[in-house]
Amino acid sequence: MARTPNRIGDISIMKHKKIIAVMTVAGLMAATASVGAQSLFEKVSGILNHEVSVVVNGEKTSIVPVYIDGKAYLPLRDAATGLGYEVSYDAGKNEIAITGNAEEEDEVEYIMGTGVIADIAEMEDGRFRIEFLGHGSNRWVILYADEETTIVDEAGKAVSAEDLKEGTQIVVEYGPVMALSFPGQSHAAKITVGAERLAKEDVVQSVERTDDGWQVKFGETKDGEVVTTLTLNAGKETAVMTAQGESVDWEDLKAGTKVRAYYGPIMTKSLPPQSPLFYLVVLGDEAPASGKMTPEAAQEYRDLAWALVAEQASDITTKPEEAIVSIVSAKDSGVLENSEEQKKLLADIQAANGNLVTVTYQTSQDELLGPLTVAFDFDTKAFVGFYARR
Repeated sequence: MARTPNRIGDISIMKHKKIIAVMTVAGLMAATASVGAQSLFEKVSGILNHEVSVVVNGEKTSIVPVYIDGKAYLPLRDAATGLGYEVSYDAGKNEIAITGNAEEEDEVEYIMGTGVIADIAEMEDGRFRIEFLGHGSNRWVILYADEETTIVDEAGKAVSAEDLKEGTQIVVEYGPVMALSFPGQSHAAKITVGAERLAKEDVVQSVERTDDGWQVKFGETKDGEVVTTLTLNAGKETAVMTAQGESVDWEDLKAGTKVRAYYGPIMTKSLPPQSPLFYLVVLGDEAPASGKMTPEAAQEYRDLAWALVAEQASDITTKPEEAIVSIVSAKDSGVLENSEEQKKLLADIQAANGNLVTVTYQTSQDELLGPLTVAFDFDTKAFVGFYARR
């Protein structure tokens, strides 16, 4: 039986945890008897109060409480069933069993994204590092898939991580925790695998507006003439972005722009063949916009930082290639300068409202001191100092 005190006229029960409980009938009956009872069973009398409603998780039920000595008691099976438990009685063992999950899982709000796999590699620890580009709140993310990641196709059939390829279109659920690095990094909770898109990395021959969207053409030179070899048709669903996930306007695309196109796999048999374009990634060697960096630049900062912290490698638990690289405002930094030169450099960066690039490592001393963070000038890559640790 369950007893729930509440205001007169209404008994509310909220389901918080599921438990597994087995109790004997003797023990259950003894729990309802007054203290000091001399026998195994004791007769009690109560009143069924139909004027009091029992509400489970905000919904009224047909359960009628029994009042005994001013206390409300609920029928065991009805109350347990309303809370999602199962009740069974074993006459041989003289036991009543209440069963359910060990603990109700809290609902997790994952981050959602739809896009393609730009790169995938298996790591030494067995995880898979997936570079994801596409739609969503974060258009460029590094995801890590492990044995806890659910990977299925659109029909719900299990897919192995080894079968994932560059160009595969996926729907991902990740997080809810995400590292504030560039790009963001997170654990992939679920990956739903879609079509395998074809990938082409080349310079654009021409970009033309059409009635339905845009048309991107690629070509080659034959006998001194430029010949179109592939035509890709873009619509409203086509995403155009940089390799860092920043949106690019169609009007900014020009002939000669280096891109990576994800298209198909359906293609017409015409000459040149045509295919739908889903993602167009603008590459190019131009300098990144302020506040952004390429993956190559991020790795360069990791290399610079590792040269400064290598002597502490025995305490560092982060792999050199997985250090978190972030861009932060110099005014909000917690840098401790080691020299007058570094102090002046930081003051100049702050006066110019500049940014720092930080490279952060987890260590075995984090619980006591906090992580190890190295700071560089965003513009010059000059070493500014280490962040203060607790």
